[in-house]
Amino acid sequence: MFAISRRHAHFIFAVIQAGLTSLIAAGIASLPVMTISQFFLHWLLSWTVSWITILPVVLLAAPLIRSLSLLLTSDD
Repeated sequence: MFAISRRHAHFIFAVIQAGLTSLIAAGIASLPVMTISQFFLHWLLSWTVSWITILPVVLLAAPLIRSLSLLLTSDD
């Protein structure tokens, strides 16, 4: 497949997770648009803006969230 090292898997995960989350959120936000063609245009534009916005947040927040979740849980 791709020649990306496994040690960068967390970055790939963040890109995919941010893309999927923003795709779904943009679709929900675009539901009130009246016609199908307007819906898809609005969805695509909304998704692009939201993905560009959320990707840095996911990349920066993921390590902090992981550390916090480890602090709040215990080994079984």
